[in-house]
Amino acid sequence: MAEESVVTDLPMKRPREDEENGASAATEAMETETNSNDYISSVIPGWFSEISPMWPGEAHSLKVEKILFQGKSDYQNVMVFQSSTYGKVLVLDGVIQLTERDECAYQEMITHLPLCSIANPKKVLVIGGGDGGVIREVARYTSVEQIDICEIDKMVVDVSKKFFPDVSVGYEDPRVILHIGDGVAFLKAVPEGTYDAVIVDSSDPTGPAQELFEKPFFESIAKALRPGGVVSTQAESIWLHMNIIEDIVTNCRQIFKGSVNYAWTTVPTYPSAVYSSGLMLRGFVFFSGMIGFMLCSTEGPTVDFKHPVNPIDSNDSQSKSKPLKFYNSELHTAAFCLPSFAKKVIDSKAQS
Repeated sequence: MAEESVVTDLPMKRPREDEENGASAATEAMETETNSNDYISSVIPGWFSEISPMWPGEAHSLKVEKILFQGKSDYQNVMVFQSSTYGKVLVLDGVIQLTERDECAYQEMITHLPLCSIANPKKVLVIGGGDGGVIREVARYTSVEQIDICEIDKMVVDVSKKFFPDVSVGYEDPRVILHIGDGVAFLKAVPEGTYDAVIVDSSDPTGPAQELFEKPFFESIAKALRPGGVVSTQAESIWLHMNIIEDIVTNCRQIFKGSVNYAWTTVPTYPSAVYSSGLMLRGFVFFSGMIGFMLCSTEGPTVDFKHPVNPIDSNDSQSKSKPLKFYNSELHTAAFCLPSFAKKVIDSKAQS
């Protein structure tokens, strides 16, 4: 386990004249420092820039006030920093996982889209989601008797408990059982028909999360679910990853004999930001990020994901979490409305 770095103020030197010029900045946009602050932008000092081959030609940036934690686990680099506009930010291998300001848009939707679509869920499994946000949302359901969470990286759990207490509060629920280990192996060992719902809160399909997007993993999920059970899994962006989404839909249509649907939500600090080639103009950066979810059910009682049957009352909860900030029944139904280009591809794969 890596040692925590001391909380430090980031050097905020005044940009040079050529750095203030958008054209000059663009030529340096992909240059990053080679020390432990690999993703701190050298274009505008003191900015974090999310640069990845998963979204080529784009850089998503936030102004950094302080770096609160840096460590390297057995699986990935972990960083937490205080941003000037989105609160604290959790970063894994240079990719933003959550911010205090907009985490609700992801955590609430990936959880309530499946759990509001079935009556009285009792046993729920979360794969990934070490920050605790999904289990916080699952804990709102009084019908739930057991919440298993399998997270491969203990450092993510520990860091989240320290720096994101409003997110990790779900760990305090007595129904939660934490398993540190490989989610793929965990699912293979689960007896058939164990869970009412499985929620896969994975990072992008690289590194330790690669297997969570492959057909054998979905087969293990289907086996672990009861008849009419549901799965909700992170399923990338229609603007950037239609090829990945096509593969996910194809696999799920072959495996899940109930419903197969794609839904989406807006998360400002997730991919699909509008800047190209890392260009930033005088410190202003604009976001319009989105992320999708694959919602599937096994053969059995019919599940209509588009029309929730199990409303969640944010004021009647066993959990210690705060009232819902993002999810509501209108958004639930609207989440399945797709733009024409995505609808055409997804519907064709779902019906093939």
